[in-house]
Parts: sequence; C-alpha cells; structure tokens
Amino acid sequence: MHELLNNNYVRIIVSTLAVYLFIVIAIRLFGKKELAQLSVVDLVFILLISNSVQNAMVGPDSTLSGGLVAASSLFIVNYILKYLQYRFPKFGKIVQGDATMLIYQGKMLKTHMKNVKISEDELMEAVREHGVASVKDVDLAIMEVDGSISILSSKYQKKTVKRRQAHKVLTKQEG
Repeated sequence: MHELLNNNYVRIIVSTLAVYLFIVIAIRLFGKKELAQLSVVDLVFILLISNSVQNAMVGPDSTLSGGLVAASSLFIVNYILKYLQYRFPKFGKIVQGDATMLIYQGKMLKTHMKNVKISEDELMEAVREHGVASVKDVDLAIMEVDGSISILSSKYQKKTVKRRQAHKVLTKQEG
C-alpha cells in the first residue's frame, strides 16, 4: 500500500480529486451566483484559482502524462459526481442546493435576494435581458441551481420562455 501511494500517478490522482472536491465545496459555500453571472472580477478569480491549484494537483510532474492523468481524473470524478446527483436526487440537492425565488408577482423578495447575494441592479439586468421592462411585469423570477436566472412573465411569454418549455406548452395545447 505504501508503494502504491509513492507512485507519482496515484499521487496525482489523489491530489486532483482532493482539489476537485475542495473547489466544489467552496463554490457551494460561497454561492452559485458565481457560476452563471460572471463579471470580469469573477472571471479573473476563476482563472487565478485554476492556476493556483495546478501545482497542488500535479506537483513537480509537468510532463504530458502527468497532465493527462490529472485531466482524466477530473473527467472521471466529474462523471461520477454527475451520476450520483442523477441517481440520488437528495445528494444532488446537497451538492447544488435549491432554486431560489427572487421575484413573485411583480415584487422583489429582498430576503431571498440577500440569501443568494444578488443585488437589485444584477436582478434588473437579468429582467431586461429577458425583454421585460419592469419588475412589476414579472410573474416569477428564479435563480436556478446553476446560478442562471429564469424570468416568467405572461405579457412577454414569447420572449422569456425557453424552447424546451415552449415545446411543452405547444404539446399540451395540441393534445
């Protein structure tokens, strides 16, 4: 067992998995908004994080094979984590959290906004991106588990309904 842990590739795999899990937990703790609403500061932060953990994953091994082992480990652990989230929905909620309602029937839910750390300006930007002029016209705004914001408004339904949802609506109307 001691010889196995001294193997450089096994060390790279273990280090890579540790860094991956650390980053997943850190993103979960510090907020999902960072995923979908990248500002310049957020982008720089993500680039610097990836650079800062690179050596922790591969150590002194900067060979092609060392990099490929680290990358393969990331693909495998990511696949396993996604599978576990699919197979065990409660586990998925622990990892990703829940969607959060931000606007309900034209009113901003300030407590919810505070919980997910989104400002009124950021929320208004999302409302405008969906083609809605005013918060009063929004029936429902939700920060999804991936950090994106969905806006539903009956007045602007054609502009704000995603294709998948529009397909479901059309199918129901035809049936």
